[in-house]
Amino acid sequence: MTTLQVASRYYELAKQQKWMEILSELYSQDIVNKEPEHAAAMGVPTLTKGMDAVKAKGEARRKMIEEIHEQQCSEPVTGGKFFSVSMMRDVTFKGKPRVKLEEIAVFEVNGGKIITEQFFY
Repeated sequence: MTTLQVASRYYELAKQQKWMEILSELYSQDIVNKEPEHAAAMGVPTLTKGMDAVKAKGEARRKMIEEIHEQQCSEPVTGGKFFSVSMMRDVTFKGKPRVKLEEIAVFEVNGGKIITEQFFY
């Protein structure tokens, strides 16, 4: 798949909240996940490598959430081997007040698969 095809499929699945399908269908087994440096202060690893580690990180994050009130993903913008989306989540974490999280996600595609994801928030 081309970058545009991967980005379009990502958007289609994200609108349906099919995050595990996105991982299994579009991500490389050697995926590299990058979070901003300030995420470490919140207990979030800033660099995660490999599908199993990325899945485990996502599962750990989901276990911290009491309720998801709303999620949105913008249409992707593509350029070369990259695409980006804006994401918003309105969530209540267990034992914490409700919060609205907004971020920009940038993905790199190679060989028809997402090989890196980087989040800015």
